[in-house]
Amino acid sequence: MLQKHIKQAVSFALWEDLGGKSVEEGDITANLIPVEQTITADVITREACILAGSAWVTETFQQLDPTIKLQWFAKDSDKLSAGQRIFQVSGPARALLTGERTALNFLQTLSATATLTAQCVEELKGTHTQLLDTRKTLPGLRMAQKYAVTCGGGKNHRIGLFDAFLIKENHILACGSIAQAVSRARMQHPDLPVEVEVENLDELAQGINAGADIIMLDNFSVPMIKQAVELNQRKAKLEVSGNVTRDQLKILAATGIDFISSGALTKHVNAIDLSFRVIAKG
Repeated sequence: MLQKHIKQAVSFALWEDLGGKSVEEGDITANLIPVEQTITADVITREACILAGSAWVTETFQQLDPTIKLQWFAKDSDKLSAGQRIFQVSGPARALLTGERTALNFLQTLSATATLTAQCVEELKGTHTQLLDTRKTLPGLRMAQKYAVTCGGGKNHRIGLFDAFLIKENHILACGSIAQAVSRARMQHPDLPVEVEVENLDELAQGINAGADIIMLDNFSVPMIKQAVELNQRKAKLEVSGNVTRDQLKILAATGIDFISSGALTKHVNAIDLSFRVIAKG
């Protein structure tokens, strides 16, 4: 799925930038440059970060012109310092300048997700609690951002609606009860994990008795989480979610929960500042 996503995401991003036209027709500014002009450029990071997204960069330039050459000086998951060179690219000037923004958009966004994830994972160091992402991703970049989370040391929650059950309040109301929802899930897809979101200790007990694999404690206070851990007795995996901030991670992990999920990893990111510098032309 990831390889298919990369090709499709890059293709759409270029289509968007070129107005659905060919490279020759779509980039009117690049067409000011002589067709035979070649350049070499370095891409550097202006700030410290965790790198993620190199495959999207490579795919961008390859779709524009297969003769473009890239040399990488770092790989995904590497920790980079401000001013560090990431890669060098050389080839036809028109194609390189057409692809510059699209390539950097992918790299700066995915590196931002990886960097924020790594910062949060560091807060959980020394505990058994794992950091998870959510489905609160940028539209069209689900696979990309979830990949970036793994580059930062986090773990993926379900990828979409197809690979695991997450039974929430409205599902429970529509099914009739937590027990009925879990039972139907087991009957329909016995091979998939079943998670139930609960809002209080009574619902937690229902989830445990229903045999849920994972129980998400939605917006529980720290004292309630401690009660939940004690009540659960490790019968199910426990996940904490809901407005989790970085400064809360150590406190939450100390309660003994298994997972902390955070939508902020993929939706509250500030793009890494990157620079595309032409260093030679031929």
